[in-house]
Amino acid sequence: MAFEGLAEKLQTTLKKLRGAGKLSEKDVKDAMREVKMALLEADVSFKVVKDFITKVTERAVGQEVLDSLTPGQQVIKIVNEQMTELMGSTNSKIIFSSKPPTILMMVGLQGAGKTTTCGKLGLILKKQGKNPLLIAGDVYRPAAIKQLQVVGGQVGIEVFAMGDKVSPVDISKAAVSHALKNGNDVVIIDTAGRLHINEELMDELADIKESVKPTEILLVVDSMTGQDAVNVAESFNEKLGIDGVILTKLDGDTRGGAALSVKAITGKPIKFAGMGEKLNDLEPFHPDRMASRILGMGDVLSLIEKAQSAFDEKKAIELERKIRTQQFTFDDFLDQLQQMKKMGPLSSILEMLPGMNPSKLKGMEVDDKELVKVEAIIRSMTKKERHNPDIINGSRRKRIAAGSGTSIQDVNRVMKNFEQSKKMMKQFAGMEKDMKKGKMKMPFFR
Repeated sequence: MAFEGLAEKLQTTLKKLRGAGKLSEKDVKDAMREVKMALLEADVSFKVVKDFITKVTERAVGQEVLDSLTPGQQVIKIVNEQMTELMGSTNSKIIFSSKPPTILMMVGLQGAGKTTTCGKLGLILKKQGKNPLLIAGDVYRPAAIKQLQVVGGQVGIEVFAMGDKVSPVDISKAAVSHALKNGNDVVIIDTAGRLHINEELMDELADIKESVKPTEILLVVDSMTGQDAVNVAESFNEKLGIDGVILTKLDGDTRGGAALSVKAITGKPIKFAGMGEKLNDLEPFHPDRMASRILGMGDVLSLIEKAQSAFDEKKAIELERKIRTQQFTFDDFLDQLQQMKKMGPLSSILEMLPGMNPSKLKGMEVDDKELVKVEAIIRSMTKKERHNPDIINGSRRKRIAAGSGTSIQDVNRVMKNFEQSKKMMKQFAGMEKDMKKGKMKMPFFR
């Protein structure tokens, strides 16, 4: 899970400050020492950590904070603001050319996920009403062209290829001409990578840059490589001049060193983050939302956006009515599981809720096989049982298990999960009422 180790340590440290009625300068400095160690263990650049701690401490030991009624909460607010600033303050969007096509040149080392990211980015732009064209410019890696064609087919985007005997410069120029003739307003060039940075790679990328004058050069880096990812970003920026960074595999990066260091080191914004293997798992990077998530304040905006893209609006309205009138049934439960599956792992959804502890979310995923089992169990219930689970006694559970090819333990587990879901739905309904009344507050600011 993204930032799991860092989030847990920071939340534990800051929790000590939260309820404090009075803080001394020593209390703040002791807390900052723990924050410093947590950031260094997360593989954040030493220089970045040093600057971050200095800025937070300078603001946090001021009389305005120490003399306030809620000094602990003020310190946490400062940490949140500085962390947001560290990662870029605001979401940095792609800049589109006033004269189409917009040319996006994707660069990076081999193995960072560049080819798949081209398809993911193309899908995002397609949903925005653009007509993208993917360019197979990696003529060296075996099957790179075929991989892009497969990805393009999966997202329904045309792939321009000229084989592996033509130079990447000529392919890029021909692709731009093709885009002009065929009304493609965005061109995404998949370039070759290497296992390490070398002069040959940079010279070729510089030649492509010179020949097609890309609108933006986007560097794709594997966030799980931590400080190495930051070093790669620094090198590419120095030798090529990049406009933004796309972090892949952020969902598996428990440390977070790359996300917290790359903007401060290169001065270039993180534009997107890969949060899973599926083609719709590329998300715009919001520094403020990410900082809130790390500090346990949740990320309700991203959760709402995910839900809006995954859930059927009519079903959502009907579900809301059922929650309000306490009519949530097993049919609704199954429908919700299937729709939540579209949103990604359950752990990544729950960590967006305020106050969630990352350590308690381990392994919480809606597995495809498990979903089939749950569906079989629910389908084996009678209509009356699905609408009134209270009547499901021992003999009925035995019959349901036999009918679904599962065990009584499996049936009991589904029953328990259903009850937990009902409770969670009630909480959501309560949260919604509080939000409408303006009463909902994040945990750190109570």
